[in-house]
Amino acid sequence: MQERQVERASGWVVLPVTIILWLVLPASIIYAVTHNLKITFFFVGALICDFLLALFLSNEFFTLQPNEARVLILFGKYVGTVKNDGFHWANPFTVLRKGRVATNKGTFEFGSNKYHVSLRARNFQTDMLKVNDQRGNPIEIGAVVVWQVADTVKALFDVDDYEQYIKVQSETAIRHLANIYPYDQGDDNEEAELTLRGSSETINNALKSELESRLAKAGVVVVEARLTHLAYAPEIAGVMLRRQQAEAIIAARKKIVHGAVSMVEMALSELSAKQVVKLDEEHKATMVGNLLVVLCGESQSEPVVNVGTLYR
Repeated sequence: MQERQVERASGWVVLPVTIILWLVLPASIIYAVTHNLKITFFFVGALICDFLLALFLSNEFFTLQPNEARVLILFGKYVGTVKNDGFHWANPFTVLRKGRVATNKGTFEFGSNKYHVSLRARNFQTDMLKVNDQRGNPIEIGAVVVWQVADTVKALFDVDDYEQYIKVQSETAIRHLANIYPYDQGDDNEEAELTLRGSSETINNALKSELESRLAKAGVVVVEARLTHLAYAPEIAGVMLRRQQAEAIIAARKKIVHGAVSMVEMALSELSAKQVVKLDEEHKATMVGNLLVVLCGESQSEPVVNVGTLYR
């Protein structure tokens, strides 16, 4: 079933006609009584027809604001969708009346609200979900989805409750996304891989693409999808924090050592090229060791001045 947009009669045109018909009814009765007119079958039939026509035209007036739509149903058959904002009138049989019925189980609402669809962009923020990432680590994840209805027919007739459908499918997509990507980079991975924490833009695009494919059945388009919460579960958060701190320390040490080796190499090369001093292999090793201690040590080194020879 495809959505088709239809035009309805302007309410400002039908409203004066309806008012006139309602005024004709009491005016005719008053005129007949004051002038002692004979009440004939034709006169009564005309009054009944006037009453029924006025009652018919009084329903259904409705208004639409910008980015709102009304789906019209005639005896169970889809007629069309009204999307033009303003004051409209439609055949009362094509628009269900809004009402409320009290039962022993509570109050049951029915009617036109079901066929009144907002086309505005709306936000849906998922609950904080606890799932396992690709490596099996328990994590907490949440997201916000910006969506809007694009096809009113699919939203109302292809799914039972499109708002509930969006909620369930969004949480399912987030769980699936968390299962196929790791939370963070692994220790044994030399090449960079996509992770939930380190590839936020790519992950958000992947989430949006999956949501679009899941929500297309409900006639919903996804404007934006973005992770709002991402963390390790409390039971492993402390361990993972120490792991991240250890990785940071190792990375910093690696960078310090790399820089120190480069500086030592440069010092030996400069001394040799400018012939400042000639060192044998033993003294070179001693010099390299001393420089590495000075450059890589955490505390400040105190120099020791040798006033004798190099061998004493």
